Amino acid sequence: MKQKILLLEDDANLGFVLQEHLEANGFAVTLRTNGVDGLLAARAGTFDLCLVDVMMPRKDGFTFAREFRAQDQRTPLVFLTAKALKEDRVEGFTIGGDDYVTKPFSMEELLLRIRAVLKRTGAVAPESGSPMSLGRFRFDPGRQTLGSARKTITLTATEAQVLEMLVRHRNEVVPRGDILKNVWGDDSYFNGRSLDVFISRLRRHLARDSSLRIMNVRGKGYRLTATDPSSRRRS
Repeated sequence: MKQKILLLEDDANLGFVLQEHLEANGFAVTLRTNGVDGLLAARAGTFDLCLVDVMMPRKDGFTFAREFRAQDQRTPLVFLTAKALKEDRVEGFTIGGDDYVTKPFSMEELLLRIRAVLKRTGAVAPESGSPMSLGRFRFDPGRQTLGSARKTITLTATEAQVLEMLVRHRNEVVPRGDILKNVWGDDSYFNGRSLDVFISRLRRHLARDSSLRIMNVRGKGYRLTATDPSSRRRS
């Protein structure tokens, strides 16, 4: 079965070229030219990936992404934009984007990015690790959920993958390069900046339990420190 892509691009010529090229490479593509119609399509169907132009009429790509992520934390989002500012990239990742492709780009680069994201996010599937306890939370990497007695949140696929690596090596240093190569596929500078954003998001998710901390280990990587509940009761 073909993997389905929702493509949002307001430039009719570029949209047609992208759709034609992606379909020639085995994808099924639904093309919409603005964020309003894109959100309607996203709600009406199921997609394997959303390819979203940032600058669109009626509803821009970041607004689309915020509203889409409110209902769907799992489907990967790749932003297309002419903006190259660091602040825009950080905003895209903070909203819940999985990658960010700056125009102009080659079709070969775009295909590589799409396939890398699909491979990366597809790795967090039901066959992934079984649920595990993490402080007051229950983390299910397969379902991409982080739950407590008060609230359960759905993580993005990338968040779940990064957290799973940290949890499986809790109280140990996980080299930064290992996370980048396992989750992003390479340890480039740009992917490193993406990792920083995802670490910040995970820290916010875990903030409800003061026994959990994701610590920077300078020059090495990250350590998820988790105090054993029984030791806390004894103290």
